[in-house]
Amino acid sequence: MEAEKQEGKAFNLEEAFENLEEAVAALEREDLSLEESFGIYKKGMELLKACNQAIDRVEKKVLVLSEDGEADEF
Repeated sequence: MEAEKQEGKAFNLEEAFENLEEAVAALEREDLSLEESFGIYKKGMELLKACNQAIDRVEKKVLVLSEDGEADEF
């Protein structure tokens, strides 16, 4: 999974967090096989990595306003 894309569309952080919540709920089910658990866990970890990369990109773009009112990258 690319950090920029999620299933062929632009990466959406809010959707990614919702998908992570769904993965956690699925892993809490008792009727889940070990193989299914590993698959969900792997997809969740890939999604978590993509979220971290997206957050890092946003943090690097945060602008700070100087006393002169000019925007400088943080």
